Parts: sequence; structure tokens; C-alpha cells
Amino acid sequence: MVDFKVEIVVLPVSDVDRAKDFYEQAFGVPVDVDYAGPDGFRIVHITPPGSMASVVFGSGITDEAPGTSRTVHLVVDDVFEARKELEARGTDVSDVFHDAGGVFHHAGTTDRVPGPDPDRRSYGSWFSFEDPDGNQLFVQEVTARNPGRIKHVVYGSVDELEGALRDAAEAHGMFESELGRRDEEWPSWYAAHMARQAGLAV
Repeated sequence: MVDFKVEIVVLPVSDVDRAKDFYEQAFGVPVDVDYAGPDGFRIVHITPPGSMASVVFGSGITDEAPGTSRTVHLVVDDVFEARKELEARGTDVSDVFHDAGGVFHHAGTTDRVPGPDPDRRSYGSWFSFEDPDGNQLFVQEVTARNPGRIKHVVYGSVDELEGALRDAAEAHGMFESELGRRDEEWPSWYAAHMARQAGLAV
């Protein structure tokens, strides 16, 4: 089966430089590409930390009206920490909320309930923020993937890989204590543990 990977999402903006400044500050990273072509064509490409897909905006790249996007979702491990980080960078953010139905948030504020999901279930808590044009982006807490959702494991940075290895080392130490001897097959144990923690069905 061919892999169809989401590469970019396009946001319609009216002022490219203003949007560039906003997203660099909000995400805390510089843009990947800022290309200006003839006849006012321009494309700016920025990748949120840890993301495999990127956000693109510019001039002459979409017919959508500026500020009309309401569909982009960013996922994080901790919705409160993410909110705190964005707020510290000067981004206006909504309060954390969950949906009364407990599955996915409705359009607008319909059935929106203040606070995180009561059981802090994965996929169940959000907050949102808007760029200067009014494009709305949602931030969703995902702590565990549904079985079969992940087909391969990718670590977004050296720090992320190091964290996964340290977690595996701690868990394996407890496993060896219960085992009462050195585990000679530790590479297999590490591989299975790290894959499960990343959401891969093992």
C-alpha cells in the first residue's frame, strides 16, 4: 500500500509578513522557506516543533478568504503545558475545554464544556488560538493512540529519542528486578516497549 502522508496545510492570510512574525513567535522556530516569485507570488513554509507536516501561507497560493480556516489541529502530550508555552510567547489562547459528547468538538462553541476531559482521556481536551487574520487553530491533547493507528515510529528530535530511551531504561530496570536476573534479550524488550509507548500495535 502506498503511504499518503499529510505534508502541508495552507492558511489564507492577508498580510504575509505579519503572519510570518506571528507564527515564528508562536511556534518558537524560524520559517523553513520564504520564497518570493514574480507578480507578487510568495510562499512561506514553517514547521511546528515535532510535526511531520508544515503550515504554509503566502500570497497567490489559495483562493480562500483570509481568516476563514477553522480546521487545523495540532496535537500535544499535555494541553496545559502547551497552552502555558504559547501564552508565554504572547499568543492569545482560549481556556482548555472538552466536548459534552466526549468524542470530537462540535463546530463553534456548541456543546463546549470548560476544563479538560473529566477522565483526561486521550483525544478529549482542547484549546484554540487565532492568528492575526482570525484563522483558528486547535490544540488537542493526545497521550495514547488508538490500536492500529500508528504504522511506524518516528522520533522528531534527538531529545525526544533520548527521552524514549530513558523511559525504556527505567521500565526495563523494574522488569529485571522482577525477573531477578540480567535480561540478555534486552534489545527485543526495548524495541517492543518503545514501539508500544509510541502507539504502535505490537
